[in-house]
Amino acid sequence: MLSGVRADAQTAAERGAERRDVGSSQRGVVSVPIILLKSGESPRLEGQDEAHVARLAEIDTPLPPILVDRMTMRVIDGMHRLMAARRAGRESIEVEFFDGTEADAYVRGVAANIAHGFPLTQADRRAAVARIIDLHPGMSDRAIAEVAGVGARTVARVRGRTGTGAQPSTRIGKDGKARPLSGVEGRARAAEVIAAHPEKSLRDVARTAGISPATARDVRLRLKRGEAAVPESAPAPVVHTAEAGPAAALDTLLRDPSLRQTENGRQLLRLLRQNAGSVRELSALVPLVPPHCVALVSQLASQLAKRWLQLSDELEDRPAADS
Repeated sequence: MLSGVRADAQTAAERGAERRDVGSSQRGVVSVPIILLKSGESPRLEGQDEAHVARLAEIDTPLPPILVDRMTMRVIDGMHRLMAARRAGRESIEVEFFDGTEADAYVRGVAANIAHGFPLTQADRRAAVARIIDLHPGMSDRAIAEVAGVGARTVARVRGRTGTGAQPSTRIGKDGKARPLSGVEGRARAAEVIAAHPEKSLRDVARTAGISPATARDVRLRLKRGEAAVPESAPAPVVHTAEAGPAAALDTLLRDPSLRQTENGRQLLRLLRQNAGSVRELSALVPLVPPHCVALVSQLASQLAKRWLQLSDELEDRPAADS
């Protein structure tokens, strides 16, 4: 009996994968018997939230389709919706199939949980980061950070605590490109590009050489000084003002005439002063957040942090005055 249901479901899935209608937003969405679906690897350390399942079960309008691995029939995203459908006595549920490896399926599931639905806790996200590093050691910190909804520095800390064994010589960034970890090859390539095309912008040099714009800038400055693009030993880290702490960075900016004497500059300083001042008070706010607001405040903080990280990326790509 079950084999017959499975065969019918597979046939329906194959037909659904070929179907492209308006209701499915150009995706292959099919109705699959719930009995065929299995629990997948969830990023939730405490499992599914029963209260959230109960709320979903009371909703009469159709819920978004769940995401299922076509080969294993394991749920990648949508366990709350699946449990709610079971509780409501439904025999089938709308499914969108995923085709890929189990490792890719896990990453897709984490990204989906960050984008919508019941929020992941910070502990869930850090655990997901560790799992993704284990599954995809070649993914860059920023690529993992975007998937898991955390900061790149958090990923770096987790990688430092959990990384074992040989590491790949390159990492895959958010743009899908591989970049050398050591930077030696990238620096050498950047020197060649700068020598052949001195008019190229730092962003173009970085993109061609597979390095960051900051590294490309350092290579250009070293070449101008007659130094080798690749230091004989590991270069000492360049300490930017911001790395000395928000207060020191803000103090330097507040004394800058180009900012103080223009309206746009003053507006920027007001925004930075407000945020730099609030950083010192963040830890004190943690015990003041009501338990029922923790998930939402955590999600909001993560979203705001991602906005600032995006600003940092854009500023890093912008050529400096000495470039």
